[in-house]
Amino acid sequence: MSLQNRHLWSPADAAALYGINQWGAGNFAVSDKGEVNIVIPFGEMDVSVALPDIVQAARDREHSLPLLLRIENLLDARIQLLNESFARAIRETGYSGHYEGVYPVKVNQQSAVISEISRYGKPYGHGLEAGSKAELLLCLASLNEGGLLICNGYKDQEFIDLGLWANKLGHRCFFVIESPTELPLILERSSSLGIQPLIGLRIKISAQVGGLWTETSGDRSSFGLTTAQLVATVDSLREAGMLSSLQLLHCHLGSQIPVLEDIRAGVREASRFFADLAAEGVPLQYLDLGGGLAVDYIGNQSNHSHSCDYQTFDYCHCVAETIKTTLDRKSIPHPTIITESGRATVAHTSILLFNILDVMHYQPLDLPDRRPDRCHALIQKQYDLYRAADNTDLSSGYVSAVRTRDRIRELFRAGDITVRERAVAENLFLGIAQALRQRLTPEQEVPVTLAGLNSSLADIYYGNFSVFQSLPDSWAIGQMFPIMPIHRLDQYPERQASISDLTCDCDGKLDRFILSHGESRTLPLHTFLPQEDYILGVFLMGAYQETLGDLHNLFGDTDVISLRINEDGSFDITREQSGDTVAEILTMLEYNPTSFYDSFRGRIEGAVKKGVITVADRQQLLSRFKNCLNNQTYFKNISATDSLKGGQ
Repeated sequence: MSLQNRHLWSPADAAALYGINQWGAGNFAVSDKGEVNIVIPFGEMDVSVALPDIVQAARDREHSLPLLLRIENLLDARIQLLNESFARAIRETGYSGHYEGVYPVKVNQQSAVISEISRYGKPYGHGLEAGSKAELLLCLASLNEGGLLICNGYKDQEFIDLGLWANKLGHRCFFVIESPTELPLILERSSSLGIQPLIGLRIKISAQVGGLWTETSGDRSSFGLTTAQLVATVDSLREAGMLSSLQLLHCHLGSQIPVLEDIRAGVREASRFFADLAAEGVPLQYLDLGGGLAVDYIGNQSNHSHSCDYQTFDYCHCVAETIKTTLDRKSIPHPTIITESGRATVAHTSILLFNILDVMHYQPLDLPDRRPDRCHALIQKQYDLYRAADNTDLSSGYVSAVRTRDRIRELFRAGDITVRERAVAENLFLGIAQALRQRLTPEQEVPVTLAGLNSSLADIYYGNFSVFQSLPDSWAIGQMFPIMPIHRLDQYPERQASISDLTCDCDGKLDRFILSHGESRTLPLHTFLPQEDYILGVFLMGAYQETLGDLHNLFGDTDVISLRINEDGSFDITREQSGDTVAEILTMLEYNPTSFYDSFRGRIEGAVKKGVITVADRQQLLSRFKNCLNNQTYFKNISATDSLKGGQ
């Protein structure tokens, strides 16, 4: 859209720019009012609720931004999609077994998430997976009667005893053996308690997969039995008269696998192991393929590590068809298929909402209206480039300006140019960059030669959140999440920006964004108005982010609400939780808030005795100190309005 037509900007243009119709998977849309809506299907009808309305409802209940929002309907929809896609794939391929999903609780262990998975997944027989003792306890308290429980990870006696008693209670609790050293303890505790164990063997799959988490596949993966160890463990169970306990074969192909053919190769190899063991008389009934089902974070259905070249049904069909084809060659009965799809189950359900507090602009100040006299020739050259910027070739004009700027900086370091001359030159560079960028539209793909143009002018928008607490994967592994404003989308986004968080750390930033034309180092945003709310949303961040966060700069958990959207367009807030207070964070670090306060009060008393402050000052300072201890860790702008009225 050209400069003169920006007044024709529409919400549809915003939807196209931010790619919401691609990565949103039908769950999110831009309304005619320029707001992001959550879209929930009810039969043949879609019901939409505006995110700004949810923010206002949270504020009415005295919750503040930043806010973590969980949509129960979206969690239900992913469980339904996975189970019904497998049911359809099983029918279409003629697979004679059935499917049972399990949710690996490590992906998001929050109570609201686990309880909803157990509730909604009950008709499907959706089970749980635990990888530690604490997770096992969580699962035992949440598992439906007769539910399937997969136990991965290392297991001590307490872990094993709990799992055996779970079987006694009627659950199907499988101990997946990751190392040969685990088997003797399982057999000893089984004999001691008189409870028959259910055993699975995790095998190393040599097939390598693409994506960010490739270490879980291949010969050098951390967990699983080598082929020789697998055979030896089977023989040990046979010799112990416990072969009947071995009913499950397990492998983990990886997480967020973008290419379907990689999945097919891994499933084929796992099926070959299954077929040969079954042919030897091992009574296998389950084939657990672990995780791998990807989330298309960027929405372009590609082999990019943050995307995938398949849909959920394609994945299910591939799994069922590959197992069937492999086993049919040896006339082996089809097992129950198990997958541990965590990311694909919970990613869509959570949204982080945060407000912008301030902006740092990178834009020229007062630019000279004539060629500077008595200065270095390169500065005069930069002025000439500035005057020609409206008509020069975009690429060559920008490259020349960058080279001139960099040469001037070299001369400054050598002492050949003064600081005032450098200031003039760099101001002219910003003027050139600004003029060139105004000839581009935010949705236009930027040529490689102009790759640094947006970054050189990009504002820094300061967000009221912590990357390290709420989006640790974006910092640790470069995970990309869709980010966009949740309102004002009927207005043209005239600014380009990166986003900085509240932490005093240069890594506490977001500078890789998903737009319709691909990855961008800047995000188109609207002009920040200090007296009005401007709220951004980070989407598809329900997997891992809620439990991986750390306490960088002592920023704690945000406020959290869970809600359910109703068929009539209303919504119910089903759970709400306030974020961590400063006192709670200090307690986590082994401080005693009461002693902390008393120590500070002692210092203040000393200041009163010395006459540094008055008794009235003492009371005011202690009151503020105590209030800060009991308040949350995030920024609270007391003077700013708490409504969205100015930003819509």
